[in-house]
Amino acid sequence: AAASPSVAALAMAGPSSGSKGTGEGWLSEPAAPVNTDASLKKTVEECLKGSSFKKRLSLLGSTGSIGTQTLDIVDACPDNFVVDALSAGGNAELMAEQVAKYQPKIVSMETPEAAKEVADRLKADGYSGPMPEILHGADGIDAVASVDTADTVVTGIVGAAGLQPTISAIKLGKDIALANKETLISGGPVILPLVKEHGINMLPADSEHSAIFQCLQGVPEGGLRRVILTASGGAFRDFSKADLFKMCEEDPRTVQAKATTHPNWDMGAKITLDSATMMNKGLEVIEAHYLFGASYDDIDVVIHPQSIVHSMVETLDTSCLAQLGWADMRLPLVYSVSWPHRLRMPYKPLDLAELGSLTFQKPDHEKYPCIRLAYDAGKVGGTMTAVLNAANEEANEMFRADVGLGFLDIPKLIEGAMEAHKADLKVDDVSLDDILTCDAWAREYVAKASADVANGGKVLVV
Repeated sequence: AAASPSVAALAMAGPSSGSKGTGEGWLSEPAAPVNTDASLKKTVEECLKGSSFKKRLSLLGSTGSIGTQTLDIVDACPDNFVVDALSAGGNAELMAEQVAKYQPKIVSMETPEAAKEVADRLKADGYSGPMPEILHGADGIDAVASVDTADTVVTGIVGAAGLQPTISAIKLGKDIALANKETLISGGPVILPLVKEHGINMLPADSEHSAIFQCLQGVPEGGLRRVILTASGGAFRDFSKADLFKMCEEDPRTVQAKATTHPNWDMGAKITLDSATMMNKGLEVIEAHYLFGASYDDIDVVIHPQSIVHSMVETLDTSCLAQLGWADMRLPLVYSVSWPHRLRMPYKPLDLAELGSLTFQKPDHEKYPCIRLAYDAGKVGGTMTAVLNAANEEANEMFRADVGLGFLDIPKLIEGAMEAHKADLKVDDVSLDDILTCDAWAREYVAKASADVANGGKVLVV
């Protein structure tokens, strides 16, 4: 029997635009309000209302990095924002402090024990304000996302758990300040039709996609030619491919330690490792496709070690528009909740003379195979991107758990899962259940394959 085509071959069989902004492979109605006449009119109408607006926020993941920085913005602009609902994991102490300060209507924690602790702390601290409804679990998160008075839901929750509450919020016509990557990377085939049906605004809250979104303000329909995502380059950006591969073979312990240390920032362990493999940038390519509609052939990645240019767009006349700023997550967050307005913020202004120089270089796709895997998965589409994302998360976790995986096993495990998924690939009429099923399957596949590698086996890529 003839061999099945590889994932890369399936990707190449799909539409390849080379259109520079107008042809095959582009989405006519992207998730973000850009690239259409209707979105341009909407932006202008919102701008003309002035900056004396007041938005009511629901915040998923209020005790995490995204949540606490969003609340910093609320503190800086109390005339513009009100907090109606909060959800968090297990940090009951911080949640109780947030309830006392912002007085939300609804609060949700991960477990009933954490929910009870929040209530107990509020009573013990003598809280005299209105007591919120305190819920827990998936139903609680959904209630926070669905609170009737909120205009915008900030999705700072991590993982596939963010998909269902985001869908609930969209169905109620709420705008989404998007900080949960699974929403589009895994759930894009489900989310895009809902965005169109309910006419909501999906507003990127991470630095790269916010930069692109800001650059596209005022660009007319058909004016975008290319999206250019910038990347720090991660822990191994100053190593040649040969040196990295040699170190992986001769000194895997040093590689493991370095892969979880970022050259620019102190970030979480998962995203730091994703930066080292550059899978974080591959995932952002998929997200950029869904957000802005560009075909995968018209989305590029460039390494920019200083992390000052957060991303760029090229228009049809070859003009390049870039958004610059210090590496401060509050900047994209404030635009996601205030769009299209510009609020006065108490942040340090950018000083280009202080920087001195900005440099750029092309990423080596052989050194960083995860970038190619992300492009391949994106071009195949359907459930393949959910498999890519889940396989990466599991491989990332297994590597950090020190079960015996090498750094170069990470892309091999992901590619193995993608190849194995070809038999069950679904491209049309993808449902949320399909996505969650594929997510769980990919994690199980990688966990088993990781155990095989740790026991002396090899990753099989069929």
